[in-house]
Amino acid sequence: MRLHPRGYQGLKDLEPLFHSDPWRVRADLHCHSYHSDGLCSPQQLTAKAKAQAVELFALTDHDSLKGQQEAREAAESVQLPWLSGVEISVTWAGQTIHIVGLGFDPEHPLLVAGLARIRSQRLARAQAIDQSLAKVGLEGALDAALSQVRDIEQISRTHIARWIAARCGFSDLREVFARYLCDGKPGDVPQRWASLRDSTGWIQAAGGVAVLAHPARYRLSPLLQHCLIEEFREAGGLALETASGSHALREVLHFSRFASQYQLRASAGSDFHAEQESRRGLGEVPMIADVVEPLWSKWYVSH
Repeated sequence: MRLHPRGYQGLKDLEPLFHSDPWRVRADLHCHSYHSDGLCSPQQLTAKAKAQAVELFALTDHDSLKGQQEAREAAESVQLPWLSGVEISVTWAGQTIHIVGLGFDPEHPLLVAGLARIRSQRLARAQAIDQSLAKVGLEGALDAALSQVRDIEQISRTHIARWIAARCGFSDLREVFARYLCDGKPGDVPQRWASLRDSTGWIQAAGGVAVLAHPARYRLSPLLQHCLIEEFREAGGLALETASGSHALREVLHFSRFASQYQLRASAGSDFHAEQESRRGLGEVPMIADVVEPLWSKWYVSH
């Protein structure tokens, strides 16, 4: 399977990676800019990746391709191998999960239209969250969140969480999410996003590959974990993000074994949003475990 020409810099640009050990490649294929819920520009993220000796990079904003051209140009300027990327919001078994798409055509009409439909739901959800928080005395969430975003369609719970943290004196956004916005707490507004099959279908139609992001973060029983991964694979998913900024070492090993069991590849990403907010810095991602094949080795084979 080849990458679409618009989704990467070209195999010639990736050539230096083909002569090294795929398991030792320093990759970060999951991070966010201010075009979704990060605080850095695509150019700043690219510079951070280069400074951290990242060898393969992707910007994966939530349901948005707005920063892809900026990221590509910045990566080309510092000779950093780059893949197009996006993180798609999906509803599965009543939970929100995330599918990362990599190496696709950012202008493919099916993918562009699908992401637009998801973004169109974000403002209505934020309005409902605002009303829920107002009932417990936290008024003004919507206006405060809107003041942070560049595009109304990109408003998210993270923008609201940052306002709650500042207003209530929380030092960590994880404290905010422990008290608000999820699991039956004030501000919890369930949302129906894309289906798993739709998300992987859009990515495949655009010539890319689908990755199940940070699988340890989902509150699923062992049985449901297997069901999710099996359904993901049957829908055309290619890899698990086994090496994630939010995974402890035991979780890296656990999901590496899962990937091997289901004949999936492994991907790596910090899920970096901002300094002081993210568990790991950009590029600070564990290496891929030896028991599973790295996602990018598919391009070694095709070279």
